[in-house]
Amino acid sequence: MTSNTVTKAVIPAAGLGTRFLPATKATPKEMLPVVDTPAIQLVVEEAASAGLTDVLMVTGRNKRPLEDHFDRAAELEVLLEAKGDVARLDLVRRSTDLASVHYVRQGEPRGLGHAVLCAAAHVGDQPFAVLLGDDLIDERDPLLKQMIDIRHSRGGSVIALMEVPADQIHLYGCAAVAPIAGEHSDIVQVLDLVEKPPAAEAPSNLAIIGRYVLDPAVFGVLERTEPGRGGEIQLTDALQVLASSPDAGGVTGVIFRGRRYDTGDRLSYLQAVVQLAAQREDLGPDFTKWLKSFVATL
Repeated sequence: MTSNTVTKAVIPAAGLGTRFLPATKATPKEMLPVVDTPAIQLVVEEAASAGLTDVLMVTGRNKRPLEDHFDRAAELEVLLEAKGDVARLDLVRRSTDLASVHYVRQGEPRGLGHAVLCAAAHVGDQPFAVLLGDDLIDERDPLLKQMIDIRHSRGGSVIALMEVPADQIHLYGCAAVAPIAGEHSDIVQVLDLVEKPPAAEAPSNLAIIGRYVLDPAVFGVLERTEPGRGGEIQLTDALQVLASSPDAGGVTGVIFRGRRYDTGDRLSYLQAVVQLAAQREDLGPDFTKWLKSFVATL
């Protein structure tokens, strides 16, 4: 019997990261540092903060550094311990202690929907979270915890939405929504979903961002989903089916108005690094002082 308790997180990490070549020729995109922490670690930290300590990464070829990062580094730990460098030792151990991390290979790049389907055997008949590594959510904004609570109270699947300018909606999946009686205005019923629509055809300015809490019914739908946009199996197409399926609990949307950092392309990645560096207590004051003086010279 399906439970409302969410205990597992799935992180698709099989992409080739071609937008970051040549940096990603031999280094997984997910390991690119956001200041001094790999992006993938920030995503796992978010899952763990929401109480999800069973994490499945859906990987592909050349992703071995991900496994190494979340494994023990015995020689390094011994060296740091001998030096009495407790601060760096704690940093090294942190990634290992965050969660129980598992891995499955996607095998071939057939889209986000297929990556989620690869998690079926690990997840089983339970609801689960999906976190995309290109979207970083500020730790001060507990979006995932809110979504898990909504799944607990309403059942079905829950997706995160964010308002974007009309001229950017073609970059995202887009949701048509309706208010829910008795709920806050930022919690909505999803009526329909369209993957990357032209602005003139978009049903709203609400874009799907990379956080989902999914009912296990999604696996059966994905198995029947034909390749869609780009010749890939789109998770949006499966969610569109669930949105019109009362038996699966439908789809609830959470309109997120907090702090989100996009690392999906070079410019947004640089912006995310600057934003997060400026907020650091150890780096922020000196960094922002230098940044202001540098910008003044441009």
